[in-house]
Amino acid sequence: MAPTLNLVGAGHVGRVLGRLFASSGAFTVQDVLTRGADSARAAVAFIGAGRVCASVEAMRPASVWMLAVGDDAIVPACERLAAAGQLDGAIVFHCSGAKASSELAAARAAGALVASVHPVRSFADPQAVAADFAGTYCGVEGDAAALAVLEAGFGTIGARTVRIDPAQKTVYHAAAVFASNYLVTVLDAALRAYVAAGVPEQVARELARPLASEALANVFRLGPEAALSGPVARGDHATVARQQEAVSRWHPATGQLYEALVAPTADLARRKRGVS
Repeated sequence: MAPTLNLVGAGHVGRVLGRLFASSGAFTVQDVLTRGADSARAAVAFIGAGRVCASVEAMRPASVWMLAVGDDAIVPACERLAAAGQLDGAIVFHCSGAKASSELAAARAAGALVASVHPVRSFADPQAVAADFAGTYCGVEGDAAALAVLEAGFGTIGARTVRIDPAQKTVYHAAAVFASNYLVTVLDAALRAYVAAGVPEQVARELARPLASEALANVFRLGPEAALSGPVARGDHATVARQQEAVSRWHPATGQLYEALVAPTADLARRKRGVS
């Protein structure tokens, strides 16, 4: 028999994982609790398994409890579970990328093993993610015995787990922000600068596309040091100074962004030259 699994919170992440666990047999999805009965019914329909519950108290004991709730709701949800008295000997984990398993202290005090498992991808389209989840990396940390069960279950649905330092969980999550969100911000600055120079917006995208695409491909193929090019990498300080001044005149906030990127780019250039 597969371990039983209860879901507390079943938004996009909870629904996708619930469906994959149920269909693969990694876990037996048992009870589902969300903020409303309608959303719980929709989640159970998407998952294809489970029973709608209206309260924590109505949920049956389970081997594993997944908290797929917002970051700020992890502690309150965990405390409600602990108060219900059903966690002794169970595993409790959450799916946050920003919070560590230490957020589940109430569960540990109630006799549970705790962990966090963070799938590193966007869940904006649950149907698509559920169909293409295999190969997804998941950052994991927590109690060793909990991870042994969870890594086996996630492995069944095709996940690749990687252990992370719980003390650096916030830095770990910031890595995703750099790799995704801030990358978009930097590209937005490039497109706006092209437009400011008289390039039509659609043409600006085509000018930036090969530069951005080739730079990304080189980072992942060769590493950031080898991928770096441009005036900072060449040590062309006069050009960098002129660009910073011009960008600051055009758009002060973007000028500050340009300035903020010079020092870390210079550090990367020193690593490229092998200078410590």
